[in-house]
Amino acid sequence: MAQALAGIKPELVWHYFEEITKYPRPSKKEEKIAAYIKGWAKEMGFEVQEDAAGNFVVRKPATPGMENRKPVCIQGHIDMVCEKNSDVEFDFDNDPIQAYIDGDWVKAKGTTLGADNGVGVAMGMAVLASNDVPHPDIELLCTLDEETGLTGAIQLSPNLLKAQILINLDSEEDGSFTIGCAGGMNTRAIYKYEADSVPNDTTAFKLTVKGLKGGHSGIEIHDGRGNAAKFLNRLLWNLNNKFDIRLSDFNSGNKHNAIPREGFANIVVANSHVEAFKKFVAEFEEQYKKEYISKEPNLAIFAETVSAPSRVITKDMQNRLLTSLYAVPHGVYRMSPDIAGLVQTSTNFAIVETKENTIEVLTSQRSSVESEKQDMVAMVAAAFSLGGAEIQFGDGYPAWEPNVNSPILHEAKEVYKRLFGKEVHIEAIHAGLECGLVGEKYPGMDMLSFGPTLKDVHSPDEKINIPTTENCWNLLKAILADIPAKA
Repeated sequence: MAQALAGIKPELVWHYFEEITKYPRPSKKEEKIAAYIKGWAKEMGFEVQEDAAGNFVVRKPATPGMENRKPVCIQGHIDMVCEKNSDVEFDFDNDPIQAYIDGDWVKAKGTTLGADNGVGVAMGMAVLASNDVPHPDIELLCTLDEETGLTGAIQLSPNLLKAQILINLDSEEDGSFTIGCAGGMNTRAIYKYEADSVPNDTTAFKLTVKGLKGGHSGIEIHDGRGNAAKFLNRLLWNLNNKFDIRLSDFNSGNKHNAIPREGFANIVVANSHVEAFKKFVAEFEEQYKKEYISKEPNLAIFAETVSAPSRVITKDMQNRLLTSLYAVPHGVYRMSPDIAGLVQTSTNFAIVETKENTIEVLTSQRSSVESEKQDMVAMVAAAFSLGGAEIQFGDGYPAWEPNVNSPILHEAKEVYKRLFGKEVHIEAIHAGLECGLVGEKYPGMDMLSFGPTLKDVHSPDEKINIPTTENCWNLLKAILADIPAKA
């Protein structure tokens, strides 16, 4: 079968990336991609070691003349965010990603691409497979379940790695080195409800919010994009006050670290209010379009008649739910006072899911300051408590504290300037990286993160830039060749 990504450089990296796209790899379901990589490693004659959580390393000895250099670990996560538009037929548990070339970009047909972080793993495999890349003793660390809370890295064995230097390839902007990241935590609300019978003389409608960009809740949270769950709740709250609607279900979003792009609710409206209700929804759409004209040009909000639901939520619970969710914040809470342009603290209103007897809401808080992260968690929990919800807190993960005196940072800066003739940009980011957790397990590990340019990750518009992928590959090879000697 013809390779969709054949002919673009670096060929070996794109070969392995395309191979990775053939294997399903939702978070917590990484068995197929892990089996592929471990099988490939054993065929190549490399050592493979796995910890109790399922994280694994592939090891290759140093190339001739590099035996006395510090050992290096290249690290990436093998799971991906599985997002598609509601009108796309795709089974992430079984179907291969349909990658294709569009000018200078690689994209996927109707789904997330999984370049986050498939390209980092592909680069590690390419280093190991190459015969012309000088390197010290090297290991490729493949972690599991990064996208749902970095749980693979949280459970990483402190005895798995032998390296002294870790190069994380999960950053997403060419020309930048990442030396720090935010910590994060999830806060969940469970609203229990009893069902009512559907009132007589009513018409059932499905409310839809769609066409939003969505995106990564760490990287794009500052961009002012719309949140479908918040949009829909605002509409429902207004309809509840104006037309005395009855709510059957409310669903939006499906990933804690993605800004919701679509939202759906089933309601019933008294027949006497139907025409006024339709007019209100149309006017509400126009209002939202004016508010978000520059950020969400494809926004659509509409109501369509459907079959009557089997039940509705009790009126008291409906009032408490919609009011409580209206109070839940979303977006940037505080920018860093010390680093220009860096989001310091934020929260993502991520998922609303209606189940048989509960409505469950998941939010995600991030901050590079632990006390502010806890403050943001408390603020969200307080809003949930106003609606009488049961509140649950995730374990969270720590921030990666920047080290401007890092030896690998110093070396990589020099290599970058030599290769590209300019200074590299040094940054901390608001998204979560696994480096902080690795550093907890391996005190003294010298760490750096970089990668090619990716856009719109965690959404079906995800894409990776081809020329910057070649830049990243050349940089990685040059850094490995320049690793200093062991102390």
